[in-house]
Amino acid sequence: MSRILLKNARILLENSTIDKGFILIENEQILQTGTLEELPAIGQDTEIIELSPEHTISPGFIDVHIHGAGGSDTMDATFEALNTMAGVLPEEGTTSFLATTITQEKEKIEAALINAAHFQKEQNTPGKAEVIGIHLEGPFINEARGGAQPKDHILEPDIELFKRWQEAADGTIKLITLAPEKANGYEFIRYLSKNGVVPSIGHSDAIFTEMEKAVQAGAKQVTHLFNGMRGMHHREPGVAGASLLFKELIVEMIADGIHVRPEMIKLALNAKGADGMILITDSMRAKCLKNGHYDLGGQDVKVENGQALLADGTLAGSILKMKDSIKNMIDFTDIQLHEAVRLASSNPARQLNIFDRKGSISEGKDADLVVLDENLEVAMTFCRGVKAFEREVKGNGKSFEQPIITI
Repeated sequence: MSRILLKNARILLENSTIDKGFILIENEQILQTGTLEELPAIGQDTEIIELSPEHTISPGFIDVHIHGAGGSDTMDATFEALNTMAGVLPEEGTTSFLATTITQEKEKIEAALINAAHFQKEQNTPGKAEVIGIHLEGPFINEARGGAQPKDHILEPDIELFKRWQEAADGTIKLITLAPEKANGYEFIRYLSKNGVVPSIGHSDAIFTEMEKAVQAGAKQVTHLFNGMRGMHHREPGVAGASLLFKELIVEMIADGIHVRPEMIKLALNAKGADGMILITDSMRAKCLKNGHYDLGGQDVKVENGQALLADGTLAGSILKMKDSIKNMIDFTDIQLHEAVRLASSNPARQLNIFDRKGSISEGKDADLVVLDENLEVAMTFCRGVKAFEREVKGNGKSFEQPIITI
């Protein structure tokens, strides 16, 4: 039996905050939380980590839309690629994620699905970010709004093909980005909704009436709001306008200030509220690496000045880190820290129907925890009760980051 005690920090619980509190972890789960006055007697078998009132302990972040990081990508279709991603993501406070694919040849998508499913079942060990399923982004999208999705491999929504892929993925596809206005789109959405997969509208040129039909069919989410979709017009609300109007739709947001202007992020938050938005990174393999040229779905991407661009200037994912997404939301809007954290933890957990074990600091849940310092930088990350990252401070007062990667 392993026990860890985190003490003397501010703790963001589901519906309240504890100042100078403690969290007791036992065997990968949260055993108890409370104020220091409520701290029980601790045996010698417990590792004690002394924090300070300037530290804030947040639930771990859940990224439902991430292609790659650290030089690796879901489409690499190797254990090593997903292991690299799982090892570096705790640096930014991400403790679980959906391995996200991209539009490509059927065989390449299927290989990535099989690999991610095997990794989830065989390699998901504590101490690194957990693969909690797959986000199938494309190929059932609209080429008119393809963005960085390779247009040569875009397909019409196909229930039979999805069934084959879901079987190959052993049921681990949890989220699909699709264009509902394409042939068979509404039938596809109804099928997904009935079978526990979240239908997310994205890379879509739908008009308002088509969005309305999609919601009636069971659409529940919108992929990277404002990007890769028909925008708002005063005589045609489009995908973007409908996304803000329909309460049934929770929206993803890439809050890097590049994909969406800060003012539009604030507009979206005002319309959807803190329960209607999910923060994502949509990051590609260049995250955590230097400027240069990288691959995304077989396409060359140039990374420079914080942007990832195709040769024609199209944005090709991001290099955004989840911790920076949290800080940006606070800077761009009037949101408070506990609300910003909700966008990256409880909201995605509820949407994926895993809130019983993830998404908040609550007794009995997985000990996925992020320790933030006074500048909202990640000081420490725990993935299912095991320390996965710690930013150490050198004698000169400067800090450096050191991920703890479990092979």
